[in-house]
Amino acid sequence: MARKRDDKGCPLDMTPMIDVVFQLIIFFIVVITIDQKLNEDIELEYSRNGPVQKEQDQRTTVIEVDRMGWISMHGARLSPTQLRNMLSDKFRRLGGPFPILIRADHRTKHEDVRAVMDICTTQNIWLIDFAAIKEKKR
Repeated sequence: MARKRDDKGCPLDMTPMIDVVFQLIIFFIVVITIDQKLNEDIELEYSRNGPVQKEQDQRTTVIEVDRMGWISMHGARLSPTQLRNMLSDKFRRLGGPFPILIRADHRTKHEDVRAVMDICTTQNIWLIDFAAIKEKKR
């Protein structure tokens, strides 16, 4: 006579799986937020000439200068000293220069943009581009 098998099984603890799912959700939200964190108040200069940037190098650091001369990265306002320290740290981590993209408002004083450029060059970063728009808004 065959014994009847017990089909109850052992209970499965779903807590670790739920924790991993929540951590992945948080990770993707943070990554998407950092990637899209551009100052929408900055109105770029119009430039019908110049190359169109198709794809951006992953190492590119975007530095923004608003019309008041405030410097920011990823939505965080920085002092010139903080910017210098951040660029220095990234230079050390990457082992060399990396591209910089400066997004400056068209009403920004040249001296404010020049200050950012000077900070970059003191950190041995020479790969500097400027963002502009190709077509005027209507």
